[in-house]
Amino acid sequence: MRHPPRLSALLSGAALTMASTAFALMGTASGAAAAPVCTVEYSVVGQWAGGYQGAVTVTNDSAALNGWSLGFAFPAGQVVSQGWGGRWSQSGTNVTVVNESWNAVLGTGAKVTGGFIASWSGTNAAPTAFTLNGTPCSPGTPSTPTPTPTPTPTPTDPTTPPTTPPTTPPTTPPTTPPTTPTPVSGAPELTVSGNRFTDQNGATRRLLGVNRSGGEFMCVQGHGIWDGPADDASVKAIADWKADTVRIPLNEECWLGLDNIRPEYRGANYVNAVKDLVGKVLAHGMTPVVELHWTYGQYTGNSAGCADVHASCQKPMPGARYTPAFWTSVANTFKNDKRVVFDLFNEPYPDRATSTATQAWSCWRDGGTCPGIGYEVAGMQDLLDAVRATGAKNLVLVPGIAYSNDLSRWLAYRPTDPAGNLAAAWHVYNFNTCADETCWNDTLAPVAAEVPLLAGEIGENTCGHAFIDRVMKWFDDRGLSYLGWTWNTWNCASGPALISSYDGTPTAFGIGLRDHLRGLTP
Repeated sequence: MRHPPRLSALLSGAALTMASTAFALMGTASGAAAAPVCTVEYSVVGQWAGGYQGAVTVTNDSAALNGWSLGFAFPAGQVVSQGWGGRWSQSGTNVTVVNESWNAVLGTGAKVTGGFIASWSGTNAAPTAFTLNGTPCSPGTPSTPTPTPTPTPTPTDPTTPPTTPPTTPPTTPPTTPPTTPTPVSGAPELTVSGNRFTDQNGATRRLLGVNRSGGEFMCVQGHGIWDGPADDASVKAIADWKADTVRIPLNEECWLGLDNIRPEYRGANYVNAVKDLVGKVLAHGMTPVVELHWTYGQYTGNSAGCADVHASCQKPMPGARYTPAFWTSVANTFKNDKRVVFDLFNEPYPDRATSTATQAWSCWRDGGTCPGIGYEVAGMQDLLDAVRATGAKNLVLVPGIAYSNDLSRWLAYRPTDPAGNLAAAWHVYNFNTCADETCWNDTLAPVAAEVPLLAGEIGENTCGHAFIDRVMKWFDDRGLSYLGWTWNTWNCASGPALISSYDGTPTAFGIGLRDHLRGLTP
């Protein structure tokens, strides 16, 4: 959230072990020199009684296409119930997959993959004839790859498959495969595996929980370290909602002990308080996400939160003066415990300081002298380098721009991670630009198809939960992760607040998240 409440407001109130079947289909020109030529790979990813998950990958072996349509016919009466990676339709046995807006261009040698859920009975024979833009592809030599079982996620609604590529299997088969890894007990050591979070056993994990605001603003305002209690009972109350993750916003000046912060709230006192809260979160089996929220650097341009040079509000980008040192210190503090996750910066908004998206994303990744920002910027690559230079292998979350609501160029500009343990973070409120399913399908789905995606903040200013209900459904359908903002007793007029008491009593907004999390947990 960009602006936590001011202090005055705060004080007022058959199983997957079955071999997949894959067919390579080589295109032929059929006498037409300009006709598209393609290679198609069809595979059964997983199968259970009456249903299965399949995948189709198309390689364009001819001239570049701007718009494509794949056609094929099922030989055994299979019926597609849901598809992703394209717009799926079926008439009788004939299936058509038409490109989405974000994958319409298919260059020479480029690949595009779609997936689907279908029903079957009797036999589940694979289609053998495909067309690309109406030109047939003739079958090649079939192959049978060795399948890699995919861990089964926490079930949501087994009758509702996803609408875009899932990070985990979209449904729980009636019989759990015996090879499904057993999740580790307690908080996991998280690793990025393709577009999934996995634990030490290889089981797929989701991050589902809350934010615990306070550590970013109380210390710099001179009133404490946490907003409200940070004792064991208050952390247990979070776990009682069946949350498995707590995001903890921090302030770099307080952590580094700069002299503008009162001594009792800075340096070792602040660091020890953070370590203590992290320890309590871990003790209750939840994942702590330590996140940098407020930073040093004077910014008075478009959408400025304050004119203060100190870390007393959200700045458009972290500064090179202190932020790399902050992450070096934080990483050294927690690098021996991979259960702790690092979230590099709350809500970058360099796009408000510059007029072009290219400049904004370049500033976001590379830092340096950025248009419209009067201090030297530390880019996401700088911060990631500071973390990895300590030897820390912890999972790192990297947000987008536009207050973390824009991931449109995240894949193109993402920093390089030598540890290969990097995921995307995104924030959404009902008043954001990207706040509907169309935008999520267009901009989030391509990111989630390649890397794990966490909605680090979800919320609304309605004092209800109708909007986050939609967000959670979209994320559940794809096996993605999300955290509610925020576990603080604020009036909803000041900002989305999940609770009215630190014993876990929910607000009307919080009821939506609490009941949903409890419903996801068996």
